[in-house]
Amino acid sequence: MSRVKPEAIWQHDKVLPYILTTLKDKISEITAVEKIILIGSRGRIPEEQWKELEGKDWDILVQARCKLKNAQVLVDKNYHLDLTVFDEEKVNHFCQHKTIKEIFPVNELECLTEKNKENGII
Repeated sequence: MSRVKPEAIWQHDKVLPYILTTLKDKISEITAVEKIILIGSRGRIPEEQWKELEGKDWDILVQARCKLKNAQVLVDKNYHLDLTVFDEEKVNHFCQHKTIKEIFPVNELECLTEKNKENGII
C-alpha cells in the first residue's frame, strides 16, 4: 500500500473502470472471465457509504474458467486490490453466507445507482 495514493483508493469512478476493463482484459488473456464480484467492505455496504472506507483496499473476486495462482501480479501498481481468481466451484463455496455485489456480467451497482439518482440521493 505504500506505493498507492490512499486518497484515491475509495474512488469508484476510477477503480471500477480499471477492474471492469484493464484488469478484466489482462485476466481474459489467460482464461475467460465469467464474473467479477466485490466482496469485503464494499460488498456489504451501500455504494453511497463507500466514502467512509477511504484508505481501505478493494476486495475483488473473479470467477474464471480456471483458478489463477499469484493473480496479484496482474494488478497495476497504482491500485491496491485484494484480487482472487477462482473457478465457479470455488467461487460458489467462497461466497456462501457472504454479502457480495456482482459487477460483471450483471452489474448490481447499476440498478443501485439508478435508484439513488431517482430518489435524489446522488
